[in-house]
Amino acid sequence: MNGLFDSLANASGADAYIGIFRYAAPILAGLILLRCCLPLLTFRREPEIWAWLYFRDGKKVPITHWENVIGRSRSCDIQINHPAVSRNHAVLTRYDDGSWTITDAHSKGGVRVNGKRVSIRALQPEDVMMIGGIEMGLVPISQRQEQKLAQLRTQAGSGLGNLFNLVLLTLLQFMACMAFLLGGNPDHFIPILQGFGGLAICQWLLFLFYVVIDRSSFDVETIAFFLCTMGMSAIATVDPSETLKQLIAMIIGIVLFLTIGWSMRDLERAKIFRYIASVAGVLFLVITLLFGKEYYGAKNWLIIGGMSLQPSELSKVCFVYAGAATMDRIMNKRNIILFIAYSVLICGCLALMNDFGTALIFFFAFLIIAYLRSGSVGTIGLACTALGYAGVIALKIAPHALRRFSAWRHIWEDPLNLGYQQTRALMCIAAGGLLGLGPGRGYLRRVFAADSDIAFATISEEWGLIVAVMMVVCVVVLGLFAIRTARVARSSFYTIGACTAASILLIQTILNCLGTLDILPFTGVTFPFLSNGGTSMIGAWGLLAFVKAADTRQNASFAVRLRKNDHVEESEVVR
Repeated sequence: MNGLFDSLANASGADAYIGIFRYAAPILAGLILLRCCLPLLTFRREPEIWAWLYFRDGKKVPITHWENVIGRSRSCDIQINHPAVSRNHAVLTRYDDGSWTITDAHSKGGVRVNGKRVSIRALQPEDVMMIGGIEMGLVPISQRQEQKLAQLRTQAGSGLGNLFNLVLLTLLQFMACMAFLLGGNPDHFIPILQGFGGLAICQWLLFLFYVVIDRSSFDVETIAFFLCTMGMSAIATVDPSETLKQLIAMIIGIVLFLTIGWSMRDLERAKIFRYIASVAGVLFLVITLLFGKEYYGAKNWLIIGGMSLQPSELSKVCFVYAGAATMDRIMNKRNIILFIAYSVLICGCLALMNDFGTALIFFFAFLIIAYLRSGSVGTIGLACTALGYAGVIALKIAPHALRRFSAWRHIWEDPLNLGYQQTRALMCIAAGGLLGLGPGRGYLRRVFAADSDIAFATISEEWGLIVAVMMVVCVVVLGLFAIRTARVARSSFYTIGACTAASILLIQTILNCLGTLDILPFTGVTFPFLSNGGTSMIGAWGLLAFVKAADTRQNASFAVRLRKNDHVEESEVVR
């Protein structure tokens, strides 16, 4: 084998291969992303009718979510414009077994079922509800109608389409691996083969698992594996010995991805996981605060058996779980107060650890959750004001944060010290141009954190700015997909989880890329799926599970139970 590579890896042969690779890589990457991103951005958002609400005057209203707010406000799912009805009067909730409940949202007039005032009540088909003196009855769709509803939803994709996308991605990985082998050190052949080979095996095994469980959407996962491929390339450039560690972290992340998806198949089970995750999120930070090691001014690392872990990355997943809530709990002011207290505790731990970059991400996640749970712009404005005061205090008490902030927009004034990483990153991005220098042929690999904090610049130098921009587009598309699915999500739990998780991924990407380019202060935040770091990789896959769980397209998400496809007439659904 060594003789084969010796004959291939001569100067002219390797240069010719890299010349072909520089043009082929952006074409392959662009084709993969076009085929994966378009379905996520253009799918038809269809409301699902789960029941009908009948009024005494003969009017009937379709119920299109599993959680529906009834009230006078225009923001309510079911608006009743009557002075005796509160702005947010009650919540009508469907459960996975098809049962329904109605919950009083602390209204003035209360909720009555069969003449008796209730705070929460399981509904039967013959029950008569009264809200603000207005009587109504609920008629859920039948099991046959539900089966037909599943058949009528937008198809998530085809098996052949997903197969073709995966073949293209595998080809890209093979070409990248060959580029490293032809131009690299023979001592690094095994780690590089392990990294790219293991990555390809993992994506095919997950795809086959989806085939077995009859899931037809693999677009989100393909995007994640594309970013992992770019991350593996950055690691192979900087330190090939780290490829196996990153591969193991990715496997753990995929297991977490599937576990979270399984937990969210049942909202009652998800609520139990929510409590466990809330406690775990705080414990991760408290343990780090007590036993962690300080590096570069921040005490955010745990050293276990020679391995370094950053538990705050896992706390992000726990924070999303803690913030997600069903509508009946959102209407309870006590719950939003508890979540604010929880957020303050999390950010307080991060402040004591001097990890202000991660604290900033948590704060933005808090803003997203607070807005989705309260709909109050005033609450967001107050929180932003508090952030301003907290930021000033942080800069006073944390010298390393002040140094980074003071270097912002002044990196060329001190290019050998405070501005060393960013000035080299900018020069290497310029040297790479649109098509890059080729895998393993860049200069930036000699600079500290070239495969983590400034991995975006490493890919830009070696793969070209076109591919680097595609990586950012990947994360943006995940964010847009979460927003699109939010409008037809069955529960606010899925909506809040997906939007918050996608926002964290997007905010990390923005801080990483714009910090590298000196457009924003350099925070050292990782690029999801790309940056070298085991806990960062695990956390990114965990966050992706929330985005996947909100997908209601036909046979798309493993978090949605499949129904038997009995033959049902379409007219039965709209009867």
